[in-house]
Amino acid sequence: MAKLGKRTAAARAAFEGKDNLSVEEAVKLIKSAASAKFDETLEIAMNLGVDPRHADQMVRGVVQLPNGTGKTVRVAVFARGAKADEAKAAGADIVGAEDLMETIQSGKIEFDRCIATPDMMPLVGRLGKILGPRNLMPNPKVGTVTMDVATAVTAAKGGEVQFKVEKAGVIHGGIGKVSFSEDKLAENVRAFVDAVSKAKPTGAKGTYLKKVSLSSTMGPGVSLDLTSATAK
Repeated sequence: MAKLGKRTAAARAAFEGKDNLSVEEAVKLIKSAASAKFDETLEIAMNLGVDPRHADQMVRGVVQLPNGTGKTVRVAVFARGAKADEAKAAGADIVGAEDLMETIQSGKIEFDRCIATPDMMPLVGRLGKILGPRNLMPNPKVGTVTMDVATAVTAAKGGEVQFKVEKAGVIHGGIGKVSFSEDKLAENVRAFVDAVSKAKPTGAKGTYLKKVSLSSTMGPGVSLDLTSATAK
């Protein structure tokens, strides 16, 4: 077995024997153990009692984190005319139509969120095999297919996080930077958990929210007390 580095060994020792912590306790522990040379992201993982292979058990949605993500989000918008101008004025990084489609088809994807007006979807649909696997395909269910492109761009830039359950019934996402205050991170944690809880599908049976864990980008994880995680 490979020998652990001093930083990794110290982090694991700090977390040893600690489980089912309150949100505040977990955030404090993670912040104290984060020692990378960059501002690590606070990451959340949620184990759900669903089987996403069934359409009525798919979980997806969007949450506006009260304190943002701390990440600069690059936004691309498919729009023409006045809506293209509206997107640019709202701060979109890339705006286009056929030209943007050709750029994406060439393999150049320099954005983190893709928004489109409804009339552009026949064009965007040709990019499904490229954008779909990257979770970048515009979707009306999460507000990225809309005529109100200004609001969508502002939300994406301001800390909106999309979530979608994976095959194993797990949802994960980045919900802030460890440099944030403990209070702000705790608020973001509860906002994310609340949004996923409200997105419970009709086909979910038994226990829906099974486990919630937090970690930093380079650090160990710790599970949360579910009562604390769902407290308002």
